[in-house]
Amino acid sequence: MLNIRPLLFILGTFLSMMAGFMLLPLFFALIYGEETVGAFMLSALITGTVASMCIHSGQRKQFKLNIRDMFLLTSLTWLIVSLFAAMPFTLYHGIGYTDAFFETMSGVTTTGSTVLSGLDNMAHSILMWRSLLQWLGGIGFIVMAVAILPFLNVGGMRLFRTESSDWGDKAVPRTRSMAKNLFWVYILLTIMCAISYHIAGMNWFDAINHAMTTLSTGGYSTSDKSMSNFSHGAQWVGTVFMAAGGLPLLLFMQTISQRSMSVWKDAQVRGYIMLLITVSMVLAVWLWYTRDVAFNDAIRLTSFNVVSVVTTTGYGLTDYGTWGGFSYVVFLFLMLVGGCSGSTAGGIKIFRFQIALSVMREQLKLQFHPNGVFRQTYNNRPVSDDIVRSIVTFSLLFLGVIVAIAFILVLTGLDPMTSISGSITAVTNVGPGLGPVVGPSGNFSSLPDIAKWSLAIGMLLGRLEILTVAVLFHPSFWKY
Repeated sequence: MLNIRPLLFILGTFLSMMAGFMLLPLFFALIYGEETVGAFMLSALITGTVASMCIHSGQRKQFKLNIRDMFLLTSLTWLIVSLFAAMPFTLYHGIGYTDAFFETMSGVTTTGSTVLSGLDNMAHSILMWRSLLQWLGGIGFIVMAVAILPFLNVGGMRLFRTESSDWGDKAVPRTRSMAKNLFWVYILLTIMCAISYHIAGMNWFDAINHAMTTLSTGGYSTSDKSMSNFSHGAQWVGTVFMAAGGLPLLLFMQTISQRSMSVWKDAQVRGYIMLLITVSMVLAVWLWYTRDVAFNDAIRLTSFNVVSVVTTTGYGLTDYGTWGGFSYVVFLFLMLVGGCSGSTAGGIKIFRFQIALSVMREQLKLQFHPNGVFRQTYNNRPVSDDIVRSIVTFSLLFLGVIVAIAFILVLTGLDPMTSISGSITAVTNVGPGLGPVVGPSGNFSSLPDIAKWSLAIGMLLGRLEILTVAVLFHPSFWKY
């Protein structure tokens, strides 16, 4: 049976935090004398009022959540927070609620697709709110990926189960301690990124905004030209910290606390780094050879764009769709890959590809050793059959959602390339797609409302690893 009162209490707590964070852009609106003051004041008041009602209705001395509650709470949190966080956009002149919700969902899921233009002259408070949404969504997903998804056995995430993802009475204090430590590491990396951006030539406002959207692998910028508006040094800073955002933050924390190189001992991390280096170098040679680009510029351009797409950050630097058919196909594949599990990156994730390759290798062995017994491991942990089944189920649903959304987009009148790449970039949380409409040099403002709502749902599904939401539509979930 669902525990309604605890769900209300926790949702109210999240909404109260969101109301509190609305005060930061309100502060910027007051400093710069912007017309968004009323929008943020009213949004904070409404959100805070609803939060108080939920907390009051759901408060009780003690409560315990079961697995059904956890599935529902995970999905509801992202959805309801986005519904309220969209208010400052829709109360801001000229932004309808469909566009506001799309922009917000893109923010909290760290997708980075945008319907806004004229960013260079936009209110500082709105720019700060966009960046803050991505920064909060990034740390929120890290905690969820480390503490909740392994507990729910979503998409093979049980491989990364820790004491904090057991959700027993004794595990709750450990979960809180882990979340606090992850939060401080996240803040430290964000500060380091902001300082590096400032040293590379950005003013403090741009540096802080880009630091928040770089570490969260979100990709919102303060300029319509995105990162091409800034120095080559800033682009290299972005490349380094985007790559850091695609690494498991828990391993960062362990590296710092244990003073060991835990982050480099992980098979997922090694595969991730090898992928970034190899693809960047291959594309650099391709760009240098076919487009007569200086090799040092080719390395900078390909490294930035490859890291941006693999980590699903989605910053724009150049339109890589103009580099030729070979790069077109490469980037279409990279959109699906994603970063490491336990990072802010989206996509299918590196570990699932590694396990799939391992399963394929073992299956080939069985063809000529039919009576052989082969033990599958990953990072020195056994890979059980239920983990493999979970990964297969996730992968099929992942591709199924992409196909379904692509069909919806085609039916709205969009061309096939826009529909397919738009669907992929939404579900994988990359940001820009391919082609002139939704590619790195375009945005999503011209799409019909049905397409925007479909893509927003795709962003949510992709961010929550598909299965977390899909299980809610199974009839047995609602049977008590």
